[in-house]
Amino acid sequence: MTEPRMSTRRGEQLGWLLGWAGGFLWIIALALLFLWRGQWLVGLLGLVLAGLGYAAVVFFRPWRSPRTRYWRLMLLPYVAMLGGVPWAIWGFGPEQAESLNAWQALIILPVLSPFISIGWRCWEVGDCR
Repeated sequence: MTEPRMSTRRGEQLGWLLGWAGGFLWIIALALLFLWRGQWLVGLLGLVLAGLGYAAVVFFRPWRSPRTRYWRLMLLPYVAMLGGVPWAIWGFGPEQAESLNAWQALIILPVLSPFISIGWRCWEVGDCR
């Protein structure tokens, strides 16, 4: 009887894939709202944005490039996710954006915390590129 390999790290792999999926849910929810409201272009572009962002998550998964630092692997998914902010502002219209202020941008700081906490690590323990 063979024992399962310890190097599969299935929980971490699911954490990467499902965590990012959860991160893109707000874009999908707003895209569906815009589609329901009849804003077809905005809604479809939101679905495309979420799809491209999640494709970047799958393409840049860390076990595919085990010596690449996490911050490099997270860069394009973060660009797609943060690109959802101007997309959402565009979808709701400039009259709704007038109520926003610069202090509300601070909510992005906790979202960016993985760059600081794990950004310099890599999947494979040892030398990172």
